[in-house]
Amino acid sequence: MPSQAPGSVTPRMNRMMSIRQGKVAGRMEREIDRRIGAASAVMRTLHGSVVVKRELSRKAKLSIYQSIYVPALTYGHELWVMTERTRSRVQAAEMSFLRRVAGLSLRDRVRSSVIREELGVDPLLLRVERSQMRWLGHLVRMPPGRLPGEVFRARPTGRRPRGRPRTRWRDYVSRLAWERLGIPQEELAEVAGEREVWASLLRLLPPRPDPG
Repeated sequence: MPSQAPGSVTPRMNRMMSIRQGKVAGRMEREIDRRIGAASAVMRTLHGSVVVKRELSRKAKLSIYQSIYVPALTYGHELWVMTERTRSRVQAAEMSFLRRVAGLSLRDRVRSSVIREELGVDPLLLRVERSQMRWLGHLVRMPPGRLPGEVFRARPTGRRPRGRPRTRWRDYVSRLAWERLGIPQEELAEVAGEREVWASLLRLLPPRPDPG
């Protein structure tokens, strides 16, 4: 059997990348919208019995937020490709729950960062971005022969579809590392390849500023 040159693309890998990129390009926003819809359904179910129930402590409400609401909202988030629109929508879904736990409404005009600080919770977008870049580190350090790592490192062949180019997850997360950590793409594999260094950088990642 002929040896496979590093970074080259087999027909099987090419098909897998096309499938993956098709999902990322064609369905990602709809998938994030579905997660937001699932979280909204959880909110409706829990609203009267948990979220605004006066007899229930904030600690109990936040425990339910972390164990039920957040997983419903963020399932599969490691492979999301986020835009300004989806970031804004995820943050709105996050704050819809937290604002009610704090006994506030949009009319109170209290900044999201103030509410999170009062409740002692980290921004959900910070959690998502850390997880995405943690997965990036796993892929970079994955030994040769492991399919997820090979798919991540390989360059697809063939033409892109006509129309506006769609963002691949690799391009998205590379740009995220540049925007949030200041690491250029050509140095990303080297830095992310150092497990302890990468973990320290992610621990120090600051929250994004509140919009507005």
